Amino acid sequence: QGQLAESGGGLVQAGDSLRLSCVASLRTASTYKKAWFRQAPGKEREFVAAISSGGGTTRYADSAKGRFALSRDNAKNAVYLQMNNLEPEDTAVYYCAADRNQNVGLRSLPSAYEYWGQGTQVTVSS
Repeated sequence: QGQLAESGGGLVQAGDSLRLSCVASLRTASTYKKAWFRQAPGKEREFVAAISSGGGTTRYADSAKGRFALSRDNAKNAVYLQMNNLEPEDTAVYYCAADRNQNVGLRSLPSAYEYWGQGTQVTVSS
């Protein structure tokens, strides 16, 4: 608990941008793959984007391609999700997650991630 902390959520209008941050207190967080998931009311948690430990490889959900960009700064133990051209359908609680398994690629299932933050609310009004 408390090993990943998200920030940057808020209430914005359609077409606006937000930058979410996730800072890890895990000692070895820089070696873990990181991802963002989101969960809207009444829906299952869904994959948004993931990034390799070195930051050289990323993977995006179709809904995020072309609008969202994931990056990381291992010196700060942080990952960032830049979200542009937000839509009301992006409204959800956004969660940061970490995957310590170094023997597989970027994964999109929540069950693959061992560490989770508490989430940050993103609300996009039309």
